Amino acid sequence: MSYAVIQTGGKQYKVRSGEILKIEKLPNSKSDTKVEFKEILAYGDDKIIEVGAPTVQGAKVEANLIKNSKNRTVLIFKKRRRQNSRRKNGHRQQYSMIKINKIFSKDGKILSEAEKITKPSKKKEEPKKETNK
Repeated sequence: MSYAVIQTGGKQYKVRSGEILKIEKLPNSKSDTKVEFKEILAYGDDKIIEVGAPTVQGAKVEANLIKNSKNRTVLIFKKRRRQNSRRKNGHRQQYSMIKINKIFSKDGKILSEAEKITKPSKKKEEPKKETNK
């Protein structure tokens, strides 16, 4: 199973194709669009690994942006004892949820690709006739 180490939003993530991640919010991005990450620090699989200095030129990772949203509220409560002074504040960090589709090597070859999930067609079930005896 091949993987890549990408850098985005000041953080580094080890990603595999088909994974869903929460990353720092991507600027000027709308849901259901393709995103390319070109800051690839390393990629490889069980046998070989390619490490960049600091990045691997030509390697990239393609992903689909699922949604932009906000995390749960983090409460910030500050209290100074015996001063009758307290302050309560909240913060909701914005994030982007992405699904990794393809990992490309520096040659442009596809190392791994996410499986495409096909939704099964819904068949209408006929109501069963009950017989009372």
